[in-house]
Parts: sequence; structure tokens; C-alpha cells
Amino acid sequence: MKTPFIIAVDGPAASGKGTLAAILADDYGLPCLDTGLLYRAVGHLARGADLDDHAGVAALAQGIDAGLLADEALRGRMAGEMASRVAAIPEVRAALKSFQVAFANQPGGAVLDGRDIGTVIAPHAPVKLFVTAEPETRARRRWLQLSAHDPELAYETVLNDIRVRDARDSGRADAPLEKAADALLLDTTDLDIEASIAAARSLVKSRCGA
Repeated sequence: MKTPFIIAVDGPAASGKGTLAAILADDYGLPCLDTGLLYRAVGHLARGADLDDHAGVAALAQGIDAGLLADEALRGRMAGEMASRVAAIPEVRAALKSFQVAFANQPGGAVLDGRDIGTVIAPHAPVKLFVTAEPETRARRRWLQLSAHDPELAYETVLNDIRVRDARDSGRADAPLEKAADALLLDTTDLDIEASIAAARSLVKSRCGA
């Protein structure tokens, strides 16, 4: 049986991995999954819930409706904060893992972006990218995006959010954010979007040759 062609794109918040994953998926005619949206959806559903009730939050994860992923509310700052919090719950990660693994291994393959795609969800992926940038750069990008809808949002607030999320994502016991040993590093700190896209395409081609 032909091995699925999987491109795993990992990295911290606001590194640009989602944009690059979508473009690479279009390049290769592959379906794309932003796995962060799954956790944002769980966080959205868990607003006001007791996050110490891991079984209860995991039950919300098991009932995720694919239609919920299109909700614009999932793109906001609060959804991102909630996503990072529920992603630290092992029962939630377990509840969402089978969906992600099945998506990655569908016939032909797929592109997935997240925090643990190359290390946990698809460690067998032939192409793995780890996209990152300095926290200040990522915070400015996210601030420019969010301040269009919230003019009073301070850059310093977003920078603090980024640092807190980085610490939580990298420090959790279950599937922490980390670069897979065989992942190709792409630091976008000094790259604009066009240069980042060109670099990502070059890295993929260097690994797969097509």
C-alpha cells in the first residue's frame, strides 16, 4: 500500500505555520487541517466550565462538530488562550488524537499544522517543518491582526499572552511543543510572508525532491 504523503508543520503561536501549511496543501493538492482549531473549539465550548474537571472537558472534545471549526470566534485572542489551556489536559489530547491521526493517514496524505504533528500525530511523516520566530516578532504579527478588530488592545498584552502560551505549550507533560529530531527548521523572524513561503517550499522540495 502506498505510504500517505504527509507534511507536518509544527511551531509556536503566531509563527506563520498555519498560513504556510495552507499554501503547501494547495501546492500539492492535499487536504489541510489546522489542528489548533480543534483545541480552540474545545476551549470555546469550555468557557465557564471547570477546567479541573478533565473528564467533563474531554467529553466536550469528543462531541466536536466539524461545522464549529468555521466559527470566526475561534480566531480571537480569548479562543487562543482557552485552546492553550485545554490542550494541556491529557484527556482532551487523547480525545482529539484519533481524529488527527485519521486525517493525516487518509489516502494520498495531508498537511497538518499544530504543536505535536511531527512528534506524536504523524511521526512517520516524510516531510516535517518546525516554523518559529522570536516572541516579539510573533507578538507584533498577532497584535496587528487582532488590533484591527480591537483597537484598544496593547502590543504588550499580546506579547505577554505569547510568552505565557509558549511556556504552557512547551512545559506540559503530555505532547509538549518541541522540534522533531528530523524536522527542518524555518525561522521567519526576519522574513516577510513572500520570503517565508519561498523558504517553506524550498525546504519541502529538499526533502521530497518533487
